[in-house]
Amino acid sequence: MNHRRVVVTGLGTINPVGGDVSATWNALIDGTSGIGPVTLVDASDLPSKIAGEVDGFDIEAFMPRRQARRMDRFAQFFWVAAAEALADAKIAYEEDDPETYRAGVVVGSGIGGVETFEQELRTLLGVGPHRLSPFGIPKIIANMAGGQLSIDFNLFGPNTTVVTACAASANAIGDAAAIIQRGSADVMVAGGSDAAITRFAMGGFSQARALSRRNDDPEGASRPFDAERDGFVMSEGAGALVLEEREHALARGATVYAEMLGYGMSADGYHVTLPRPGGGGAARAMQSALDDAGIRAEQLSYINAHGTSTAANDATETIAIKTVFGEHAYRMPISSTKSMTGHLLGGAGALESVASILAMRDGVVPPTINLTHPDPECDLDYVPGEARNVEIEFVMTNSFGFGGHNVALVFGRP
Repeated sequence: MNHRRVVVTGLGTINPVGGDVSATWNALIDGTSGIGPVTLVDASDLPSKIAGEVDGFDIEAFMPRRQARRMDRFAQFFWVAAAEALADAKIAYEEDDPETYRAGVVVGSGIGGVETFEQELRTLLGVGPHRLSPFGIPKIIANMAGGQLSIDFNLFGPNTTVVTACAASANAIGDAAAIIQRGSADVMVAGGSDAAITRFAMGGFSQARALSRRNDDPEGASRPFDAERDGFVMSEGAGALVLEEREHALARGATVYAEMLGYGMSADGYHVTLPRPGGGGAARAMQSALDDAGIRAEQLSYINAHGTSTAANDATETIAIKTVFGEHAYRMPISSTKSMTGHLLGGAGALESVASILAMRDGVVPPTINLTHPDPECDLDYVPGEARNVEIEFVMTNSFGFGGHNVALVFGRP
């Protein structure tokens, strides 16, 4: 452990339960659901007609219309979350500031600009290639969220993008921390975003039998670890963290939320959409994160679970937690904030990192709502129904993605 230490100095998010960090945290502690009927697209012929939408989102409250038109909704979400995180960290660079060459971005996205992709495809097939937008390609590609951020906030250091499905923003945070640890940057904005409430994405995930069809009960549809769960609920939004080299943060008097301690990842190497039975891949990622953090399993105080509300994930994640934590698995609170937010895909890991860090700061674990009929296979303490006061020293958040990507992050008190 001779590498540079990394701390978290800024947080930002926009998601179905809140337009910023404060509103989000209050909603999560109160057990408020952000799920409702789909309004962004015509869902009348879709099997799943519910989603977690960012209500009343107006990008022109944040930037001029001319600029916003060049960005897909997913990139707009990340821009908003990252702007909040940078303001929270009290970081703003002028173009000629030498510090800006030591500041960068890592973004995670599962699908990128799928809304733009659908619009452009309709134009191509309906009118012809001569009517395609010159901004079409830049709006679709996943790296443009980070590219646009670097342009607008003068972040001239390392800038890269991770596409590992629902593990993407957790990978982004881990990769950004590693960039600081090896000395290639002092400040990194890290997180992720997706905006996949579109006919193609909703229809495609439905055909893969991944989405809940509890259309008559939107707020009760996301029910991780519950015996009556029937799939995840599609959501949109973004989360962002400002990561900073510890001495750099202390020298400028920054407020430190947490220390980024552990990053573990693995591959299931099993199936494109299903986790490997027995949870071996997930367990290896969690163990690797603990090893990287230099802590023992019994020192962990809370896990923010991947907890998607799908039959395969919740049972497999439970087995994996037992594999790594043994008897301690039964004593440790675990919860899924996806029960309230739904699944932000590439934005999930970042939003859940924000929630995990605030749980540690305030000593409050957000609940798993809708857990009314516990699955006998999911027999750990999933904090059903109501938030709980818990002293937290170390916290883990799990993110697993299609393709067998497993990521675990560990944060500790500053």
